[in-house]
Amino acid sequence: MEHATLWYRRPKLSIRPVKRLIKSKPTLEGAGVHLRRAFGFGNTSDFDPFLLLDDFRNDVPDDYLAGFPWHPHRGIETITYVLAGTVDHGDSMGNQGSIAAGDVQWMTAGRGIIHQEMPKGDQSGRMHGFQLWANLPSALKMTAPRYQEVKAAEIPLVTDDDGTGVRIVCGSFWGKRGPVDGIAADPMYLDVSVPPGKRKVLPVETTRHAFAYVFAGDGKFGNASGPLAVPTEGVGWLDTAPPPDADNRSLVLFDQGDELTVQAGEEGIRFLLVSGKPIEEPVAWYGPIVMNTQDQLRKAFDELEQGTFLKAAGA
Repeated sequence: MEHATLWYRRPKLSIRPVKRLIKSKPTLEGAGVHLRRAFGFGNTSDFDPFLLLDDFRNDVPDDYLAGFPWHPHRGIETITYVLAGTVDHGDSMGNQGSIAAGDVQWMTAGRGIIHQEMPKGDQSGRMHGFQLWANLPSALKMTAPRYQEVKAAEIPLVTDDDGTGVRIVCGSFWGKRGPVDGIAADPMYLDVSVPPGKRKVLPVETTRHAFAYVFAGDGKFGNASGPLAVPTEGVGWLDTAPPPDADNRSLVLFDQGDELTVQAGEEGIRFLLVSGKPIEEPVAWYGPIVMNTQDQLRKAFDELEQGTFLKAAGA
């Protein structure tokens, strides 16, 4: 009797094309902190569930020491990742502490919190960190505030055979799981370093929106046959012209697919790789408060004026 041979083909994976490449723009925040904004305060539907990404990198203390004095948040999560210097923080619930190089603070503002964040430089006066804002779904907008503070030593570093290193802040990657958990959008937050000249393929779940933010070195992102980067918005180029690299302070927004490729330049490349499941809900946003409707937004600011913004447990 002949035995039929069954062939099981692995589904063909699709490389995520680059949708946009954006250079982060200088801006002032807080009490006069000079930083670079990669995206935020505009139409962020392509980044859903993420709202904003700031790169605060400076070696001039006068440009950052004024910090981010007391201010409110509601309806979002703020993720602060420090690479150099420290950030001291305190809040309306009496919490206080400091995060240093390699540490992460994941704050769920929920129904409301008032806090401050004050950056300090290292011995050379250098300060470097990122703050990412993630939206909360309507069902969790008014959840209780929560902190997850993670020290550098708690964040797993996975190194591949070719020297590629990935610090896993949140999510599962290459068999390891990051220490941050219980986040509504089930995000992936990775710090990826690819050695000079290496080409790397990284998996990203198809249902997620994904972006990379390059903060050291340069490289090209794109498909397997010819990694491409898309020129900065507003700049045209002929099909025969070589596309630009994604270099320092570049944000790469990916289209759909289930993996991405990066070809590292001569000095290697280091970038944040962030992805999350879109919430796909209306956004009513003003400053540090993000709700679903204008009425909810007005109510939040009315409560700030009336002194009823902060809610007791069970309220």
